[in-house]
Amino acid sequence: MSELKAKTLHMGPAQCAVDLGDGSERGEYVNQDYILQKLGRPHRAINLMYCYYPNDEGWPGRASVVHADPSVQFAWDFPYDDYFTYKGGLNGTLDDEPFTCMRDVRRHGQDVLLTMTIDPKVSDEHLVAIAKDLRTFGRVQLRINHEATGNWFSFNKRASYEEVAAFFKHASEIIRKEAPNVKTIICLDGCKELEDEKMEMEDIFAEASRAADIVSVDRYMALHWGWPYDVAEEGGTTFARHAVSKIYQLAKNSYERYTYVNNGVKKPMVLSEFNSDGDVTGPYDQASMLKEFCEMLKKDDEKWLSGFTMYQFRDRGRLGLEIEDPNNKDVGIEQPLMDTYREIIHDDFFSPSMETGSDVELPAKLRWGGSEDADGVAIDLHFDSNPVFCEAYFDDDNVDMNLMIELNGHWFYKAPGVKCVDMMSAFFKKPLDGAKDMTLKIFAPPASGENDETQGDDWQTNYYTELKSLPQIRIRFAPIVK
Repeated sequence: MSELKAKTLHMGPAQCAVDLGDGSERGEYVNQDYILQKLGRPHRAINLMYCYYPNDEGWPGRASVVHADPSVQFAWDFPYDDYFTYKGGLNGTLDDEPFTCMRDVRRHGQDVLLTMTIDPKVSDEHLVAIAKDLRTFGRVQLRINHEATGNWFSFNKRASYEEVAAFFKHASEIIRKEAPNVKTIICLDGCKELEDEKMEMEDIFAEASRAADIVSVDRYMALHWGWPYDVAEEGGTTFARHAVSKIYQLAKNSYERYTYVNNGVKKPMVLSEFNSDGDVTGPYDQASMLKEFCEMLKKDDEKWLSGFTMYQFRDRGRLGLEIEDPNNKDVGIEQPLMDTYREIIHDDFFSPSMETGSDVELPAKLRWGGSEDADGVAIDLHFDSNPVFCEAYFDDDNVDMNLMIELNGHWFYKAPGVKCVDMMSAFFKKPLDGAKDMTLKIFAPPASGENDETQGDDWQTNYYTELKSLPQIRIRFAPIVK
């Protein structure tokens, strides 16, 4: 082990960010340690999908459980949406979902992207309570009543489109006042055909679009919406597949219409749900369609898309990087899409930017503003050849730190109390072919998953940690005993 020196390091946004859906009506939440080990890097944000219908009979039970009915033949034919139920809100608790998941997400260096369908008839007291729930979770993105121009969610069955639009605008105003760390996302169906001159219900949702911080559409290049009540077979009517180029252009056209509606203001545009359904395409075309779309993004000089959310990590159908094992919901069956997606998210285009600066004097203050704005440290390392051992050891000064660590493009999580991080997996798929200088990158997201209101005026968007000492790095280039 040799003495190390460090420089300041800033992490900024990618040219196009990648977010990941984790759990929905189609799959369970998968912990972030497992996902990180499978994919080798954190995401900008993790999308968690919940519903809030607090005045309904059976609440807060899951709709498909408390309202189970064998006659149901469509995923959204329950009295309220069959997402996980939001246990916070008015008279709620922060000790249950989604907050347990949100803490897991943030500990692992990712932002929270919370999708919520909300009863548009709830009082302002409910909205204020939701906003207060989110105040400690950093730079949250909140997608309220998504796919708002559809007719399947309960909020569309309880209110007119004009009322849904007005509710989004009103909710955004309350959220912005009570929790300025939260940005709201409007999600419409956008342009549905290439010849469309306007988005669907563009005028009705114009004020709602202007009230949003981020604009979005959901886009599936193929989808079996009849799942799980039928099987997609030739001649069926509950599924569709589209050309990748068409889906790309429709999304881009929607961005341009959003910009028009917002009086020329180019708000960040995201695809809040994005994939091809393997029920329709099979596993191989599913992967190739994703790759084709991402290659189009990289070649487009306009750089109109700020990010997309892969729907989702593990799915009971075929919309996941893994399929949930029907024999054991805790087991995932990896699909060919996983390798393709892993390759995409490790591309520089989809990776956060990194900028090193001046030498660091210890102790140093590290800042976690979020996955697109954080200050850490960079440590220069020299490798004579491909290592046989590569480990980071943490002493009493830093063993209790919560850290995200990157080496050779591979990310590792160090939980508080962990004394050694084995970094050899960074070289299993990317071995060195000779001597090389490399940089070890270290960031410190909040160990609790929440920001600390005692840290200063900017506590809602920034979390600070003191780095007292650097880890000791053990690198060996041959077996200890031959």
